[in-house]
Amino acid sequence: MRWLFSLLLAVGSAPQAAEILLQTSPLAGFQHYAGGALFALMREGDAVTLLREPENPFDPRAVRVDWRGVQIGYAPRLENIDLARLMDHGAAVEARILRLDQSRDPWKRVLLEFTIRMPSP
Repeated sequence: MRWLFSLLLAVGSAPQAAEILLQTSPLAGFQHYAGGALFALMREGDAVTLLREPENPFDPRAVRVDWRGVQIGYAPRLENIDLARLMDHGAAVEARILRLDQSRDPWKRVLLEFTIRMPSP
């Protein structure tokens, strides 16, 4: 984690740096939330809202994902450690829909791209 903060500081000092890709991950829990009902309305490139849920009884590092104000799932538990830490330290972590797939497998339906926005110099 320390290397990530060092990288962010180094890149943040570069005038052209505005956004850094942190990870791409499938949307977890798609089948349990409103994702199925909203899937036809979603578009690749749509922004999603990330909300930390430190009091989540199943995962204290939970990062909830909302699309247009409606919960559609979570960042996967095995991939949310750095996202949660960055968000807990006030970093501007953002996400968008990278790919939509008609697959029957809910883990393949929505692929998210997580980035961090660096302040302008």
